Order: sequence, then C-alpha cells, then structure tokens
Amino acid sequence: MDLAQQAKIVDSIHDTLNDFVGQRLRVKANMGRSKIVESEGVLTQVHPRLFIMEIDRKRGRTARQSYQYVDVLTGTVELSQNGEPLFEPFIIEPEPELPPISLDGISLDPSIDEMLA
Repeated sequence: MDLAQQAKIVDSIHDTLNDFVGQRLRVKANMGRSKIVESEGVLTQVHPRLFIMEIDRKRGRTARQSYQYVDVLTGTVELSQNGEPLFEPFIIEPEPELPPISLDGISLDPSIDEMLA
C-alpha cells in the first residue's frame, strides 16, 4: 500500500468518525507486550490527526483518551458500536504458502512428481 493510498484511508477514517461524534463506541487497543485494553466511552472530538474519547472508569468517573487514525489503519486500535466493527481491516496479511503434503509416495502437488521423475 503506497503513501497516497494510506492518506486517503486516513481521511476516510476521519470522515467516518466525524459522523459518530457524541455516540458511544467500544475501543480495543493493543498497547504492546501482549497488553490489550478494552473500554467504552463517548467519541467527543475529531481532529486532523487524532480523535478523543471520554472513557468510562470505575465509580462513575471518566478519563480522556486520544487515539490516532493511523492506529485504526494498522489495526492497533479497533472501534465498534453495538458489537459491530466500524471498520474492516485495511491491511490484510498474506497467508504463508505451505509446502505440498506427500502421503506414502502419493504427492498432492504434480510439480513435485515431475521433479522426482
């Protein structure tokens, strides 16, 4: 994915989130070192590079938390509403190619049979 395409996606994330200002969202953020934080709150502000949420804490308290659109692009931050994700993954990892399997001399890959002949 080139830089221009990434910039367009970040702009679309910004525009989409602009429509959700004032609504409750669920945030799942990967903080690194196997630490994943899940919280719920209200999207209060959107800015050119980041968005701010009022996150619910214990005993009726709230805390402000900011996230970058790039984190949504890379999948570090996932947003959902009523159990439905707001965004599909933008970066899809290709599955590694597995070697062909051979069972008792019966190859499942014809190219190996040609090499062995």
